[in-house]
Amino acid sequence: MIKIALLSLTLLLFSACSFKSPPNQWQYKSTTAFDSYTKNFLSANNALAANDLSRAVKHAKQSADLKMLARVYLGECALNISVGIDDGCKDYQNIADLVNDESLEAYYSFIRLKSEYSAENLNSQYRDFALHLRNKDFTKANSEILKIDKPTSKLLAASLIKDKLSNATRDEMIKVASFYGYKKSVLFWLNEAMINTTNEDERKNLSKKISILKSGD
Repeated sequence: MIKIALLSLTLLLFSACSFKSPPNQWQYKSTTAFDSYTKNFLSANNALAANDLSRAVKHAKQSADLKMLARVYLGECALNISVGIDDGCKDYQNIADLVNDESLEAYYSFIRLKSEYSAENLNSQYRDFALHLRNKDFTKANSEILKIDKPTSKLLAASLIKDKLSNATRDEMIKVASFYGYKKSVLFWLNEAMINTTNEDERKNLSKKISILKSGD
């Protein structure tokens, strides 16, 4: 009986240790909220997206280490750019001097099409694309976009050279955005396709698709 009681106590203590909340819960909560923001923003669920972003910022502001907050602000900026919204990343710029992170600075320069950064400081998925972009080799840059696995990263990279995309790459962006239900991105790329086609019938069809998707918003 005593052995059973001791075993139960041991299991109880072990369980308590195993399920103890990590001290940096604010970081996990901020990341989770931003992941939700990404999906809702690109899916044009604007009210939900605004709430998600507010939560991501709130949780990130629970620490004096502003790297998480900087990531949230840069992520917001990148998503805006990926759907053609002109964004100077002002929120990130306001705190950049307090963060001092080479990878974040490289990412900022990358999405703002600046040249003063090392591609080695970027996430590996962007490096080859960034090098071709810097060399203005847009044919190879188009090819590298198609090799990027993460859909949001693929859409961002494509938006950075939207005027230099091949029709095939542009069509692929429409397919990717459509597959994931990223309505805001779908509308952006349909509009880009409409702007860049010389076929009047295709332009009319694209315009009709855009009108249908926007109806009821």
